[in-house]
Order: sequence, then C-alpha cells, then structure tokens
Amino acid sequence: MPQNRTTQQPDTVVIGGGLVGMSIAYGLALIGRRVTVLDEGDDAFRAARGNFGLLWVQGKGYGNAAYARWTREAVALWPQLEALLREDTGIDVHLRQPGGLQLCLSDAEMADEASRLAWLREALDGDYPYQLLDPAELKARVPGIGADVVGACFSPMDGHVNPLKLLRALHVACQKRGVTLVGGVQVDSIDPRAGGFEVRAGDRQWCAERLVLAAGLGNRPLGAMLGMTVPVRPNRGQILVTERLRPFLDYPTTYVRQTDEGTVQLGDSLEDAGFDDRTRSDVLATIAARGVQCFPGLADVRMVRAWGALRVLSADGFPIYEAAQDSPGAFVVSCHSGVTLAAAHALRLAPWIGGLVGDAGIQPFNLARFDGMDEVPYAH
Repeated sequence: MPQNRTTQQPDTVVIGGGLVGMSIAYGLALIGRRVTVLDEGDDAFRAARGNFGLLWVQGKGYGNAAYARWTREAVALWPQLEALLREDTGIDVHLRQPGGLQLCLSDAEMADEASRLAWLREALDGDYPYQLLDPAELKARVPGIGADVVGACFSPMDGHVNPLKLLRALHVACQKRGVTLVGGVQVDSIDPRAGGFEVRAGDRQWCAERLVLAAGLGNRPLGAMLGMTVPVRPNRGQILVTERLRPFLDYPTTYVRQTDEGTVQLGDSLEDAGFDDRTRSDVLATIAARGVQCFPGLADVRMVRAWGALRVLSADGFPIYEAAQDSPGAFVVSCHSGVTLAAAHALRLAPWIGGLVGDAGIQPFNLARFDGMDEVPYAH
C-alpha cells in the first residue's frame, strides 16, 4: 500500500485498509480529523476480493427493521459519496442505480421473496417500494431471461458499482485529504494509555486519541486485546467471471451482474469453510448452472476467472458498531456489506466516531445484543 507521510500525530488510528476501514478513514478526513490507517497488506483475507459490487436494499433487514432503515439510508447517500470521490480523485466508480432484480426459479422462491418484501414494507410504514414481476413483465425488461425463471422481485432502490475501483478511489481520496496509509502492519498489541491508545507492531508504534477496529475477520483478535468479544466468523463466497460481452443486462441481479467493462460476474454461494478461501469445482458448477438457467445465452461463453473470498459475518448476520465502554475512544466496526454501506460509513458513521453527532441510529448494532449468550450462535 502506498504511504502518505505527515509529521503530525494522528488523532485517530484506523486498523484495516479494506472497504470498511477506508470508508471510515475518508469520512473522518472529510470532517478534518488526522487519520492513520494501518493495513495488514496482501496477506490479509480481503472481503473486497469477493465483493459482487451490489448496492442492495431488497430483502435486507428482514426481521430487523433497524437494519432495513440503515441499508436504505446508506444507498440513498451513495450519489453524495460518488460525487465527493469523483471530485477528489477523478475516478469513475461506475455507480449505477437502475433498480435490481431478485430472480426466482420456482413458485416457492417467488412466494418466499414476496413474503419478505411485504414484511419489510409493513415494518417501514409503507416506505419500501417494490414490484413483483411475472414472466412476461420480466421478459419485457430483460429480453434474454431464461424460460426457467418464473418471475422476479424488482426494487428501484438497488444498484451496483465497481468494487475494486471504489477501493482505489477511497485510497487516492484519503491520501489527497492527508490520511497516512501504512501497509504491511501486523498489530501485536493495543494498550490504553492516558488520553488514548498505543498500537504496536514489531518495533513500530502509533499513538492516538481514538482507535477504530475495522479489520474484518481480524476484529476478533484485535477486540480481545481490549477485553472485548467481537463475534465474527468467515463465510466463503465464490465468483466466476466471463469474457467481455456486448451489453445485455441493464439491471444487477443477486446471481448475475454485468460489469462496466462488459464481463459478467456469477456468484452467490455461502459456505462455512473456516479460513479456506480456495475455490471448489462443484460449487462453481452450481453457480454456472444457475447463471445459465437465468440467462441461457451464457451457455457458450468462456469463463476467464474464478476465485473465492471470505465474507465477514457477525453472529446474527447484522453489522457491529460499538463504542467500547471500558476503553473510551475505541470503536469496533464489522459488517459483510462494505459496498452497500460505504456511504453510510463515510457520511454517518465517521461523524459519530469523530464525536460530531450522537449514535446516528446505530445503537441496535452494538455488542450488547450478544450479552447473556453462553455460546454465540453464528449465522450461516
């Protein structure tokens, strides 16, 4: 990772240089904070590697209205974040918000999705637009859809971006705004001290008034250094990428997405595989088969890349936003939707971490919800 050196001591150290950490660092820089980001480097299990690039509201927060509202706000803030990044860097992250499609291959799938969306609409007092599309309505929007698709749920709230260009834009924007980026850092210890924290890695150390743990799966051992239990675990996702094709898909879907470069991503696997981020041929075959069911035109397309990556899931699947009670000035941020929530992290969460605003409606996502659990039931 490139470094931007400064002689000023930071007031905030962010541990983690992925999408979550960099979004928060950028937001802190926007409000004038002096920030240093410590990143493990390319040996880290980067969730961004397996990100599908979706800005997805549809179905998010089923059973948890607070998360549904948070996701809606995050996606509504995305044009503001995109404009800031473009002004700071000139990088086009290819933000597109045409709405998104949840494709269904059976009546049971369609009924299940419709039930979830109805619950969310009621929980949000009707402020949750969506449409249920029958095969004819779906084919009018997406001519290349397969005959096996019985219908789809359409949400005008959804969209997508290029996640790797987003990560690059965040790095460039942070450097432009004075954030110091330090790569190759394996944190050995975190010690509270008068007026803040001391972070050590080998013979190097950093001191700051505030500390943000945004290291994905690394938040569990880092939290333990401050006496906190951060219940996160890996979940593997695998992705296939095709050769470049002529534009044929104007809407992102949960299984198939055409990128700004013309390639097509296929994915949506969920596997409990520990810290194994390798691919498996049987899972990739299932992903490819579903993609061809949805879009038969992909049957003869060449696949050019395949990879696996580890998502960061909390015990209940929802984000963790914690202001440490026993270590004032320390914050924990964990989530599995680093792209969808990036704008909220930069424009809502960072001002909270920086002390400018109250909890910004994120109290339901603190660690207290896991209190009293003898053994934390991890989400699958």
